[in-house]
Amino acid sequence: MAGLTEAQFALLLGRIRSCRLCAEALPLGPLPVLRASRTARLLIVGQAPGTKVHASGIPWNDRSGDRLRQWLDLSPDVFYDEGRIAIVPMGFCYPGRHPNGGDLPPRPECAPTWHALLRPALDQVRLTLLVGSYAQAFYLGKRRLGSMTATVRSFGDYLPEFLPLPHPSWRTTGWERNNPWFGDDLLPELRARVQVLL
Repeated sequence: MAGLTEAQFALLLGRIRSCRLCAEALPLGPLPVLRASRTARLLIVGQAPGTKVHASGIPWNDRSGDRLRQWLDLSPDVFYDEGRIAIVPMGFCYPGRHPNGGDLPPRPECAPTWHALLRPALDQVRLTLLVGSYAQAFYLGKRRLGSMTATVRSFGDYLPEFLPLPHPSWRTTGWERNNPWFGDDLLPELRARVQVLL
């Protein structure tokens, strides 16, 4: 799908935004949320929208997004400039709530159906941030280590193509405290690379 014309790329985005592949399984119905442009140089692959993002249609429009922007040291204006940053989650729609708490995983149909078409069309992307274990499993495959922490700590092994990150939820507060290398080593590298790209 590389080398798409603007019209072909717009058609692909339209197909994704009108997707109803797993509509029956979605408690709030389908509302694919993504942002992408053929000129984007940074790609952020997260998990799936939460209820707040589903309601607004704006990706990372929640506290997790605030924290991610803090990690990246980016203002909302830059973060949401889709000419520079593409935001393509593993699941485009809110998947529902787990009975034991927390959101369900991204729907398994989504990424295999759409990422294989969309990712090659984003041929200006120079760095992909893999936010959370689902994105890391999909994009790194057997290169992923035995835990999310081990994978993120070995971030240098995946550069310059990928940079794995934990999910920036409130649960990560304790994780960051227990893993000071994240703030000392990874975040400066992340911010420097993002600044060069943008």
